[in-house]
Amino acid sequence: MTENNRHTKVEKLLLEAARVINSTFDYEELNERILRLVMGAVDAEAALVFRIDHNREDVKIRFLCCQDDCKMKVFFRDLGQGVAGWAARYQQPVILNDITDDPRVDRKIEEYTGLKIRSLLTVPLIGKGQMIGVVEAINKFKDGFTEVDLDILTGLNNQMAVAIDNARLYRDVKREALEKNLLYEIGKKLSSSLNLDILLNEIMASLKQVVNYDVGGIFLVDPEQNEIKSIYTVGYDPQFDDRIQLKIGQGLVGLVAKTNAPMVVADVTKNEHYVNANPSTRSEIVVPIKVDDRLVGVINLESAELNAYDDYSLSLISAFASQAAISLERARLHENLITSKKIEEQLNVARIIQRTFLPKSNPVLPGYDISGTNLSSLQVGGDYYDFIKIVSDQMGIVIGDVSGKGIPAALIMASFRASLIAEIRNNYSIRTICEKVNTLLCESLEPGNFVTAVYGVLDSKNHIFTFANCGHDLPILLKNNDETDYFREGGPVLGLSPDSKYESRAIMIQPGEVIVFYTDGVTEVFNDEGEAFGLKRLVEIVKTHKNEPAHKIEEIIVNEVKNFAGKKHVFDDLTMIILKRLT
Repeated sequence: MTENNRHTKVEKLLLEAARVINSTFDYEELNERILRLVMGAVDAEAALVFRIDHNREDVKIRFLCCQDDCKMKVFFRDLGQGVAGWAARYQQPVILNDITDDPRVDRKIEEYTGLKIRSLLTVPLIGKGQMIGVVEAINKFKDGFTEVDLDILTGLNNQMAVAIDNARLYRDVKREALEKNLLYEIGKKLSSSLNLDILLNEIMASLKQVVNYDVGGIFLVDPEQNEIKSIYTVGYDPQFDDRIQLKIGQGLVGLVAKTNAPMVVADVTKNEHYVNANPSTRSEIVVPIKVDDRLVGVINLESAELNAYDDYSLSLISAFASQAAISLERARLHENLITSKKIEEQLNVARIIQRTFLPKSNPVLPGYDISGTNLSSLQVGGDYYDFIKIVSDQMGIVIGDVSGKGIPAALIMASFRASLIAEIRNNYSIRTICEKVNTLLCESLEPGNFVTAVYGVLDSKNHIFTFANCGHDLPILLKNNDETDYFREGGPVLGLSPDSKYESRAIMIQPGEVIVFYTDGVTEVFNDEGEAFGLKRLVEIVKTHKNEPAHKIEEIIVNEVKNFAGKKHVFDDLTMIILKRLT
């Protein structure tokens, strides 16, 4: 073959490669196409490819040989093994036409694939300046691999690497979106039952949709007897029941219950705390179920595969555990109510759960003085406020009020909070966040229930606050000249109509200006003559005390409201946020 003919062939191959590997974003399909492309490009009998995951010590190898069934096989090997591992470590290609005495050759590959290795051409995959994996051609049909073959794979290198990385990103984004939707649907399902046995069964069935497992269980804490009590398990042999009933501190489940910290065990045989309650188990993940840092139970999942769980699995199960915690608390609360008939106990426990959703402290933000407060009434309510860190110099601020009272309102508030935080993490615009949260609430709320809220983002670097008011009491902006502005822009209340549209507004906050967010527990307080405290009176108090620290302004407003109220007035939850720009 002349030099010109070789260049023409390589150019055609590069064009064909671009067409083939850029025509799909499906990760598995792309890997199979790359393997076929490599085999055809260098006339090889088989090929393998893997991507390096720096969070794991092993690699997932995809192998294809069309001398048998031409179906892609998958197996795992430790990172660094074989010629491919050597190429990954040193980021150097390898041409090996005599494997007889080369210690780098991984003979396990032959065992896994059934293919006798004669020759290898191994190339690191480098895209966008980074080494992401390795591709390897196995067994040249005629003679051995040449420098020309190396040039061909090197020419394909960047296209294959970038395509694999893009397909992985697409897969991860798509998977994350599906899993978020799945978690939301599971959350709705879990909230539909107050029967503890039914709920535990539902939790284990739902977990199977999130992360695969062979055996597992939900273990609830019995603090009085210092034991983990197995309430619901799946797959365990009854002969090992005595090993499941563990004191806190024993076994992996007991250790997590004691430390309140999750554990991912890649190989249980290497862990001294593992108690063998299932002989086929090779890896395990254990996650605490907590409410307000208080342990209520433990989720334990076991797999017959090594390294079955990773950090991503942990994040999914932790998110699931947060949802399950509320449902478990509700179910246990319900059982207590049936036996005790004490409504007061129900309200107290629900209030404890509700308080976990509120900030534990005020944010510290250079150039700003920010304070929030929530004073509970005798009833469990639906008031909510929060400070949500988004990125550096940007903080989300939200205040909301749910229609109704009691535990139903608290549950709606919990649903609103979960939906809002989930959509904020998707980095949508404020308008889009409001519309998506509204849609989710419309799907989950009973007719007649709704949420009023104000959500905004404070850009503390540029001193810009962008917000949307969703049918909530009008926040007050007190300017330096004592003029007032009100945050009206936004849209209707959330949860009534799925077709509702929202808009946002951005304002510049000047030094010395004060913003007051509040719920109707501040303004809708009545004296003995039936007169409301009202917005005008609130504005005058803020004007009078605008030079005070934010927490002091809050304290003064609370005292004025309490002094104004009539003797027979029944207080609602009172919630406020005071934001002052200092410099």
